[in-house]
Amino acid sequence: MRLRCAVLDDHQGAAAEAADWGPVAKDVEVVSYDRHFADEDALADALADADIVVTLRERVSFPGSLIARLPRLKLIVASGMRNSVIDYAAAEAHGVTVCGTASSPAPPVELTWALLLGLARGIVEESNGLRAGGPWQRTVGADLHGRRLGLLGLGKIGSRVARVGLAFGMRVGAWSPNLTQERADEVGVELAPSKEDLLRESDFVSVHLALGERSRGLLGAVELALLKPTAYLVNTSRAAIVDQDALLAALREGRLAGAGVDVFDVEPLPAGHPMRTAPRLLATPHLGYVSRANYATYYGQAVEDIRAFLDGAPVRRLP
Repeated sequence: MRLRCAVLDDHQGAAAEAADWGPVAKDVEVVSYDRHFADEDALADALADADIVVTLRERVSFPGSLIARLPRLKLIVASGMRNSVIDYAAAEAHGVTVCGTASSPAPPVELTWALLLGLARGIVEESNGLRAGGPWQRTVGADLHGRRLGLLGLGKIGSRVARVGLAFGMRVGAWSPNLTQERADEVGVELAPSKEDLLRESDFVSVHLALGERSRGLLGAVELALLKPTAYLVNTSRAAIVDQDALLAALREGRLAGAGVDVFDVEPLPAGHPMRTAPRLLATPHLGYVSRANYATYYGQAVEDIRAFLDGAPVRRLP
């Protein structure tokens, strides 16, 4: 009898094509779900007969209460090698192995720049106007060359964003609680004296921090008020780093030129969520890691993880 593997949040129906599932086909029946399960009860019902679950990034939480309701579950494969929404202690207590996959920093870097450039040059507004027969040229684009790009975080993603900014001729500064002068020099950017200085002086601010106790709520109403009214904010990291209500207020009141957001407190966004209609907002449905190459890695290594588990030698174990 084959085991049952549930692939969650396969909205594009991409899992089957992104990888060769042949190595596990004789042992595992794979079922993909193209919808998101909004609550624990719905998820528990859907996964009641699942022996294996493949989950994308941190879209679905696996608290101990859910794991306890899934007696057949033996393996969770999460894309990426970091996941803050899985209760590892509960998984271990219930005999559930958790494995991860590699994840490239390139796709979120590229999306960051897509949002930033889209905001700066009014791409969506101009394209929509042209297609609708509206007036020719509605906006005056914001320059990048010579302007200051402020980065909150200078890790794998932030450092790559910095190098693109430098290639555009921007003055790039960075800050994070642990950022050193040595690291800033290595990337070729200025080390801001403080978070507040970075926000005050930057024309564009982009968030590239991991979510933790020190970064949760890092940008609230007080911090957003430090930004210039001509500044743009981009967040492709984690929604909880930026206070969503404060950001909405700043956009509605015209205290920011615009924001580019790929992450939200609730995902998928409910139909009536204010983020769907906020002014000066360029929003995408959490596409940061969504690329053909990344999906090939996620699902290809998920197959490897499942095969190794079935063979009694799990690989890429988390945490």
